Amino acid sequence: MKVVLFQPEIPQNTGNIARTCAATRTPLCLIRPLGFSLSDRYLKRAGLDYWQELQLEILDEFILPAAPTYFLSSKASQSYSDVSFSPDSTLVFGSETSGLPSFFHENYASQFITIPMAPGLRSLNLSNAVAIVLYEALRQNKFSF
Repeated sequence: MKVVLFQPEIPQNTGNIARTCAATRTPLCLIRPLGFSLSDRYLKRAGLDYWQELQLEILDEFILPAAPTYFLSSKASQSYSDVSFSPDSTLVFGSETSGLPSFFHENYASQFITIPMAPGLRSLNLSNAVAIVLYEALRQNKFSF
C-alpha cells in the first residue's frame, strides 16, 4: 500500500497524514510543489514524533506505478467501498483546494473513486479522506502492516 499526495498545500493535513502512514507502515509520497516547507513547525507538530517512523519519498513529478492505482475525487462516481484493494495498491489524493489536475481525470477516469457525501458539499478534509480510504484498503488486506 502507498499514499501519494499530489501538490499538498496545508502542512497540518500533511503532518496528520504522515502520522497515519507511520502508524500503518504505509509509505507516503509527496509530489512537488508543496505549499509549505518540510521544516514548517505546523507540519512537524501534526506529525509529532512519528517522522522517523515514516517511509517518505518526495518527487518532482508523478509517475504512474505498475501497481493498481486509485485516484480520489469528489467528482468520481464509483465509491471507494466498492473497490477490491490489493496489498500493493497506490492511493493518489490531490491538493486541498484544486484536487487532481484534469490530466488525471482525462487519462485515468476508470481508476477514480470517491467517498460518498451529502449532496451540495464540496469535499472532506484531506487527512480525513486519506484515513477513511487507507483504513478500508488495509482492512480488506487483513491489516498486514
